[in-house]
Amino acid sequence: MTIVETSLVGTDLGLTGLSGVPAAAGPQKVKDFTTDQEVRWCPGCGDYVILATVRGFLAELGLRRENLMFVSGIGCSSRFPYYLEAYGIHSIHGRAPAIATGLAVTRPDLSVWVVTGDGDALSIGGNHLIHALRRNVNMTILLFNNRIYGLTKGQYSPTSEQGKVTKSTPMGSVDHPFNTLSIALGAEATFAARALDSDRAGLTEVLRAAAEHRGTSFVEILQDCPIFNDGSFDALRRDNAAAHLVPLHHGEPIRFGADGEFVVVRSGFGLEVTRTDAVAESDIVVHDAYTDNPEYAYALSRLSDQALDHVVTGVFRSVNRPTYDDGVRAQTTQARERKPVDQDSLQSLLSGPETWTVS
Repeated sequence: MTIVETSLVGTDLGLTGLSGVPAAAGPQKVKDFTTDQEVRWCPGCGDYVILATVRGFLAELGLRRENLMFVSGIGCSSRFPYYLEAYGIHSIHGRAPAIATGLAVTRPDLSVWVVTGDGDALSIGGNHLIHALRRNVNMTILLFNNRIYGLTKGQYSPTSEQGKVTKSTPMGSVDHPFNTLSIALGAEATFAARALDSDRAGLTEVLRAAAEHRGTSFVEILQDCPIFNDGSFDALRRDNAAAHLVPLHHGEPIRFGADGEFVVVRSGFGLEVTRTDAVAESDIVVHDAYTDNPEYAYALSRLSDQALDHVVTGVFRSVNRPTYDDGVRAQTTQARERKPVDQDSLQSLLSGPETWTVS
């Protein structure tokens, strides 16, 4: 057996997700990222808020529009590329991460984004999603989660809660739903985060961290579907929302509630929520998004439940690891150095040394 050594020359862990992507010549505004296309979502859809937030964020990010690429699959969220004044591909069901991988490998000068939904990404696209995450391709994946199939008119999705009554589950869903952050972290995602569509400040903060991360950045955005799943996340928007939302801030104790009355502490191999007055200050977990220990971030993801008693938001994990696209380009460079070829002669490459002309 021959063992071939593979060098990851060029996989500089000091690079950011935006390294090599040209900056805009001057300041940009939201209107610079607004197309002339009519936005075709239902009134009240959370996608409107996400679109407005992304447009504003891109204006602040300051990249050339020609070097932005948004790839989507199929679903309501997948109409996103039509409404952004940047390059985009409305691709096929569940395959957006695969197409985005090809772009990231061949065009290091692009900032590549995937826009997908809970049905598109976690059903037919499940394998493409987890392999993009484990490979750590330099792209940002935005998963809009409304816990329903909206475009196909209200069937239950892989994130719908148990007992959910829909057109395809008239007696209530018996499926156990995915915990999206647990899936991402189980696939060794180097960046994993969650935000709420109506929290524009929190979403913008997460988007910036995701864009700057080199590798696959996974961001789940909880959003409302007013037609087929109205009020699914109302518990996170009402007056007592502070008792349900667990915001993460690196280097700070995990404390939440209207008056900070709840905290997160360690419990066995995991984490749990308890009252602040029941524990010592030293027992409160201090969030470390940069730890290379995936078990900690995974334990954070398990605090979130389908009943929305606790929903953790913010950046769960952000660590450095060589990226797939950097590695592929490094191997390509090595192969060319070992065996130079005539780059200008496609015919010589196709015909090779052993071809005959039959007259």
